[in-house]
Amino acid sequence: MNQKILYFLFICTVFSGFSQEEKAIDKIKSIPPLRVGATLNYEELGTKKEKLFLKDFKYLTPANAAKQTRVHPKPGEWDWTELNDFIDFANDHHLVVRLHSPVSPQASKWAKADHRTPEELSKIMEEYMMAITQKFNNESCVKYMDVVNETILGDGSWFGPKEGTHQWENPWLKMGYDENGYPLYILKAFEIATKYGSNKELVYNQNVGMETPMWNKVKETVLYLRSKGYRVDGIGWQAHLLLGAKRKDFVDNMDETIQKLSDLIDWAHSHDLAFHITELDYLVRNNEADQLKSERQIQKKVYDKIVDVLIEKSKQGEVTLNLWDLSVRPKKGTGNFQSIYDNKFKPIPAYYSVQKALKVSRNEI
Repeated sequence: MNQKILYFLFICTVFSGFSQEEKAIDKIKSIPPLRVGATLNYEELGTKKEKLFLKDFKYLTPANAAKQTRVHPKPGEWDWTELNDFIDFANDHHLVVRLHSPVSPQASKWAKADHRTPEELSKIMEEYMMAITQKFNNESCVKYMDVVNETILGDGSWFGPKEGTHQWENPWLKMGYDENGYPLYILKAFEIATKYGSNKELVYNQNVGMETPMWNKVKETVLYLRSKGYRVDGIGWQAHLLLGAKRKDFVDNMDETIQKLSDLIDWAHSHDLAFHITELDYLVRNNEADQLKSERQIQKKVYDKIVDVLIEKSKQGEVTLNLWDLSVRPKKGTGNFQSIYDNKFKPIPAYYSVQKALKVSRNEI
C-alpha cells in the first residue's frame, strides 16, 4: 500500500472520529437541563389554552386521554381517537409527550365493579397495558410513560378497592400480592411495560405530599421492581399542592418540606432515576378576592422554591416539571386549583416562577 493511500486512510479516520465526537456533543447539547411542560385536555385543542401552551411549552401531557377509562371504556370496546389527535398535534408542533397512562384508580366503572374477580382484573389490566405500550412504543414524540399511579397512601399502606364504583379507589389491589407482599398489579404492569415499551422511559408516579412513610415505600418498591429485572427509569410526584398534603407542610413548614423534596430528588439521581413533577397546581379553598390574592402570593413563594430546587438538581440528573392545566380548575365541593393564568387567561404571580424554569430549559440563563 503506497504512502498516498495510507495518508488518505489516516485523514478519513481522523475526520470520522471528529464527526462522531461532534455528534455526541450535539446530542448532549440537545438535552434540556430542565424540561418544562403543561397539560392540555382534549377539548382544549384549538382553543385559547392551546395558543397559550404553544407560546411557552414543548413538553405535553395529554391530560387523561391515555387512561384505561378513556381508551377502554367498555368490555371489547377501544377508543384511541383522543390520543391519536394528541399525537398528531405533538408531531405537528414538534412536542415531547408524556403518556399519563398508568394502571391507577382512574379505571372504567365496569372494571371497578365489586364482582370482578382477581383473574378478571388481571386480564383487564394486561389487555390495557399491552395495547397502549405496543401502540405507542415506536411513536417518536412519546418519550415518557407513566406505568402506575397513586399506589400508596400517605401512611405507607397500599391503596386499594372500596365498595361500589363511585368512589376514588384502586381496584387492582384485589389481584393480590406476591410472596414478599408487593401488589401483583404493580409487578405485572412493569413487566409488560418493560417488554413492550422498550423505547419509552418508564415512570412510577405517586401522589399526595412529601410524607416520609409513603416515599420510603415508593423507594422500596422501585428497587424491588428492578431486582425482578423490570425497568423503572424515573419516579414522578403528582404535586396537587394542598389537596392531600397538609397545608402546614407547604406553607408554615415550607423550607422543611422543600428539603424533603430535594433529598428525594438526590435519592432518585443516586439510583439513576429521572425525577418528574408530573401534575403541579395549588388548591385554594377560599376564593374571596382578598383571600385569593393572598393565596396566589403564597403559591408563588412555593413555586419559586420548587423551581429553584429543580434548577439546581438538573445539574446532576434528569428533571422535568409539568403543570396540570394552565388556568383555574374547579375541584367540586373543595375549591379551585390555581396554575399560572387566571380564569380570564391573565398571568398570575406563579407564572413568573415558571418563566424562570423555562429560561433555564432554553439555556437562556
